Amino acid sequence: MSFSTLYNNAQIATMTSDKPYGLIENGAIVISNGMIKWVGIEKDLPVEFNGLPENDLGGRLLTPALIDCHTHLVYGGSRATEFELRLKGASYEEISRRGGGILSTVTATRTATEEELFSQSLPRFDALLAEGVGTVEIKSGYGLDLETEIKMLRVARKLGMERNVRVKTSFLGAHAIPQEFKGKADAYIDFVCEEILPVVYDENLADAVDGFCENIAFSTKQISRVFDKATALGLPVKLHAEQLSNLGGAALAANYGALSADHLEYLDESGVQAMAKSGMVAVILPGAFYTLRETQLPPLNSLRKAGVPIAIATDCNPGSSPLTSILLCMNMACTIFRMTPEEALAGVTRVAALALGFGSEVGTIEVGKKAEFAVWNVDQPAELAYRMGYNPLSKMLVCH
Repeated sequence: MSFSTLYNNAQIATMTSDKPYGLIENGAIVISNGMIKWVGIEKDLPVEFNGLPENDLGGRLLTPALIDCHTHLVYGGSRATEFELRLKGASYEEISRRGGGILSTVTATRTATEEELFSQSLPRFDALLAEGVGTVEIKSGYGLDLETEIKMLRVARKLGMERNVRVKTSFLGAHAIPQEFKGKADAYIDFVCEEILPVVYDENLADAVDGFCENIAFSTKQISRVFDKATALGLPVKLHAEQLSNLGGAALAANYGALSADHLEYLDESGVQAMAKSGMVAVILPGAFYTLRETQLPPLNSLRKAGVPIAIATDCNPGSSPLTSILLCMNMACTIFRMTPEEALAGVTRVAALALGFGSEVGTIEVGKKAEFAVWNVDQPAELAYRMGYNPLSKMLVCH
């Protein structure tokens, strides 16, 4: 049985690329069985849709539901102590080498039960949803053993089911070297590839495979082994690359047809060109840049010039980006990285969907896509990136 409804009297930021924001003034949209059937200026509504139930949006702004395409929000414990240490002069790398950083969260996450991990993560998840987010990517990577990696991914799936929100999961076993493998990074990669990843795949717990290519984590050669295994299993890949130094991780990811390379502060021109050639997305993470007081800006102009799509995300995590506001993330992208408000909104809608590999389904408002929208109490789209600490969300419209 077909059911259709009409939403009218709206400004619609379609985020298609034909004009700024793809904005339709005095717009209307017809939804049928959870899909967009028609969108346009209200006075041009086809006669076949006359008489449909109407929902007057009062002139509010309608955008695609926002997408946070890079988070680590499932974890145990807190890293407030490290926050204080950094302010006393310790670097992120120094803290990591002293057994802090990721490894301190590993201990807390391993200790937590699945129920405790869920209850700790749910408020962070809800904070994102409260700002118009309709899809959240969540990574593992704070377990670094079979039991805890599986536990994290199950909790991520459970969060989505609990709130009836789409969650895309990424297996990030190659995030750090656990204490039990200290000095044996290659052996740990063997463990990830042969013991953990096959179970993750068999239980259908991961939508993609991620890694951390950095001096304090894994080399390009080691990441290649993880990507070879993921590719053999038919799982797409993505990579934390060029955050603290340039190891050529983005170019490596490009060779594997990765969905995205993320962070990218130290990306060079050859990496930019490799990403452009492969069609990858650059995911920029202003929360980590801000928290770590980084000074090396990612090469936004080079990425733009090469035509690499640019997404932004919170990178919600306990150490380098304890951020659960996608709207503040948009403001940071504009203020710190000099992105435009339109680029920022595209970065959490159209481009973020591409970064997760489902741009054909969501991320823009056009016929044939899923009806997942955010309604805002604003006069113009730029307001979403303009304010700090203010949430103008009126409501979510997710039509299943």
